[in-house]
Amino acid sequence: MYVRELSVTDFRSWAQADLTFAPGVSVLVGANGQGKTNLVEAVGYLATLGSHRVSSDAPLVRRGAAAAQVRATVVNGGRELTVQVEIQPGKANRARVNRSPVPRAREILGIVRTVVFAPEDLALVRGDPGERRGFLDELLVARAPRWAGVRADYDKVLRQRSALLKSARSARGAREAGTLEVWDAHLARAGAALTAGRIQLAAALAPHVTAAYAAVAPESVPVGARYRSRVAAVDELAGTVAAGGPAGEDDVTGGAAHAELAAEVEAALLEEIGRRRDQEIERGVCLVGPHRDELELTLGEGPAKGYASHGESWALALSLRLGGFELLREEGSEPILVLDDVFAELDARRRDALARTAARAEQVLVTAAVDDDVPSVLSGARYVIEAGTVREGVAS
Repeated sequence: MYVRELSVTDFRSWAQADLTFAPGVSVLVGANGQGKTNLVEAVGYLATLGSHRVSSDAPLVRRGAAAAQVRATVVNGGRELTVQVEIQPGKANRARVNRSPVPRAREILGIVRTVVFAPEDLALVRGDPGERRGFLDELLVARAPRWAGVRADYDKVLRQRSALLKSARSARGAREAGTLEVWDAHLARAGAALTAGRIQLAAALAPHVTAAYAAVAPESVPVGARYRSRVAAVDELAGTVAAGGPAGEDDVTGGAAHAELAAEVEAALLEEIGRRRDQEIERGVCLVGPHRDELELTLGEGPAKGYASHGESWALALSLRLGGFELLREEGSEPILVLDDVFAELDARRRDALARTAARAEQVLVTAAVDDDVPSVLSGARYVIEAGTVREGVAS
């Protein structure tokens, strides 16, 4: 898969920019603040309908503009598609495929697949569990776009049940408390679908992460990754899957293996919800569900968070991204690899390890403030980003 053409209008700092790419390596070179990251961010947005830099869409629209547009022509296995998104903060985004509108923007997911490695990825190791849950969910959608709907369904149920719990704290909320039983079932069902997908993904991803870390940090102790749940019965199921047990067959399409695991998770969630009902009403929050789970990263025999050095944290963050990249490639989906201003953060060994993996990708988009930061193995087209313009050539 590769992006052949990219066009942005009123996106971030760009009033308009049009680029033509080829397979292989394309390096965008420019001083900080010139807008090179904004361009690769636009490619990533088409893949995930989100930014790797900010949590909301508002900063993506150029100041003074009402909306931003991102359009790309993508070639995948000889088939060419043009996908476009209009970003409208506070409103539903609008999307087109080959100029034809689609009912919902998320229907474009899967047309563009990316793996993005950026300085913000240090939060995957040092940040709160939400960072790692988001990483898993993003990778789920990259494997199969149907997971975007699964996640959206769970978020909707979680918001509704949370609102009922808050109203149930008051005496006049007795009726809402009675309604909770219905939403208990909805939460358990939607949460089980998402949890089962994450569990199976984590088990499939873990060996790739371990192997990637051994390549980029061979002098360090081994690392591991495992899905952890605060519900003991669900955590036990996750451990069985991680060990290759009966429910361990990876089933990204949501078929029989996923349904079997989800049914067991649903029963465990319902039981835990019933046990913690009084606590939830007292606190007015949902205490059970995948929104409280974690992708546990280990370094040797202990947790990575709080114990990994700065270099080890960088290597582990890189390994998570490379692990995802290798998993997608193994499944026959060649993602576009985006390396956003990361080589300056890495030592020589990790630069070389990342460059060797990147060189195998069908398309690599690299940003760098200085061309010399990019390893020589990543030779290819150069685009100089300067004073609001893009030109092909070598930075002066």
